[in-house]
Amino acid sequence: MIFAWIGALFIGVTLGLLGSGGSILTVPVLTYLVGQETKVAIAGSLMIVAIISLFAVIPYALQKQVKWRTVVIFGVPGMMGAGLGAWGAHFVSDAVQMLIFTGLLLSASYLMFKPMKLDAETEHEERAMYKIAIDGLMVGAITGLVGVGGGFLIIPALVILGGLSMRLAVGTSLVIIAIKSLAGFVGYLPVLEALNLSIDWHIIWIFSAIGVVGGWLGHRISAKVNQEVLKKGFAVFLVLMGLFILYKNLPGLL
Repeated sequence: MIFAWIGALFIGVTLGLLGSGGSILTVPVLTYLVGQETKVAIAGSLMIVAIISLFAVIPYALQKQVKWRTVVIFGVPGMMGAGLGAWGAHFVSDAVQMLIFTGLLLSASYLMFKPMKLDAETEHEERAMYKIAIDGLMVGAITGLVGVGGGFLIIPALVILGGLSMRLAVGTSLVIIAIKSLAGFVGYLPVLEALNLSIDWHIIWIFSAIGVVGGWLGHRISAKVNQEVLKKGFAVFLVLMGLFILYKNLPGLL
């Protein structure tokens, strides 16, 4: 299990260094290092991501770097989408879920290789509220179906589509990730019950605690690391992980 604990620390450190990306590692770590069933790993990932995000948002909230109006407009539909995505897992095989997950890994790696030029300070004109709500619903559905926090999708959406500055987007994103991950977790409980599977709370609490510590460490060392080099290195890692997951699950689709 030592590799699983190292994986949990890496998840937190990555979140602390990059502000996103760490949660997308949780499902593979729980599946391939801990040995959990795919749907159990997805449900556990949602709760772990929710806990880590709640701790990570505290300094942003204290600095008033959370836009609560956007949390409601984007986050409430996101919760609904997460519940729908979790319900949809009833009808999707493990192999298909992991194939979708692989697509998200490759999408995340592309965003890491080709970072969007986001204005760090200036807020832009906001989109219509219903359009932001639709964005939240779609991202939430992805969250519920495959168990990722979706920060690498939410932050660009909030900046480019929602009109927020980068700092506001990061703080606001953490709140949204927490609430919709929790909604996705609750939505997953009937799925596990129908399959006679159960949550491993021991793993969830240990991963969450290690992840919180890792996030703190990542935040502390972030100023000393070249962010662009780190992002590109992480992107390569995501591509390799995506290819590995595709290799493991492709036979189940044939």
